[in-house]
Amino acid sequence: MDLFANKMFWSAFWGMTIAQILKVILILIFERRLDFKRIKETGGMPSSHSATVAALTTTCGMLYGLSSPYFAICIVFGIIVVHDATGVRRAAGKHAEILNNLVTELSHLIEQGKNEKALKTLLGHTYPQVFAGTIVGMIIGYFFGKS
Repeated sequence: MDLFANKMFWSAFWGMTIAQILKVILILIFERRLDFKRIKETGGMPSSHSATVAALTTTCGMLYGLSSPYFAICIVFGIIVVHDATGVRRAAGKHAEILNNLVTELSHLIEQGKNEKALKTLLGHTYPQVFAGTIVGMIIGYFFGKS
């Protein structure tokens, strides 16, 4: 099957892309600033990871049926991605935040010229972010699955 004609691929691609664009739009609406860097970053509202796997899984279920082995693979893959986003990556982000605070508080002990770059703290997702990403992905997946 030609990749560029693959509805499941495009569903996942657009799920991720639209979720990333929504991050910029939501920051513009709620924080009154335009932050295009958010397009390529992880974390935040909505979860593009959840949107991607939800779009893929929804399209797969509609094209191949809920009892297909492909749908089962997508469900398991989706559970792993969401678990990682809300668990491991979220915890890593919290650890980075604590370490950044420690570095700031202890900066007087660090020699000049050896300023450490702050660790990235926006890595994982809250449950509402995952839920929103899942809804975005399911809507996109539905349109790819029905066409």
